[in-house]
Amino acid sequence: MTPQKNTFNGILNVYKEQGYTSHDVVAKLRGILKQKKIGHTGTLDPAAEGVLPVCLGKATKVCELLTDKDKTYQAVLHLGIVTDTQDMTGEILEQKDAAVSEAEVREAILGFVGEYAQVPPMYSALKVNGKKLCDL
Repeated sequence: MTPQKNTFNGILNVYKEQGYTSHDVVAKLRGILKQKKIGHTGTLDPAAEGVLPVCLGKATKVCELLTDKDKTYQAVLHLGIVTDTQDMTGEILEQKDAAVSEAEVREAILGFVGEYAQVPPMYSALKVNGKKLCDL
């Protein structure tokens, strides 16, 4: 009789630290749990940190359903710079004093509250014709 292999079913909330991709988290869990059927519910940028729900076993069937759910983000701003990647990981192309008031910053941030169509940066892992934008 062959020994039965443990299969975990359920959803883990993993705190992803900066410097790791969502794929890195899944790969690490595959190694720890010795399980192939694992998926995440939405990509977090390597520079981002936060909760990444990871589905195991039979729960991978709900990954797609959870991906489209509302999310909440907390942002840290560095005003006055422009980078080639539109985030803090890129090369600084322009730098100047950001002479804005707290009220002006708050007003600008309110533009991101609610529903809107997000345009992903060209330096993202979003695939177009099977290739990642960042590779194109």
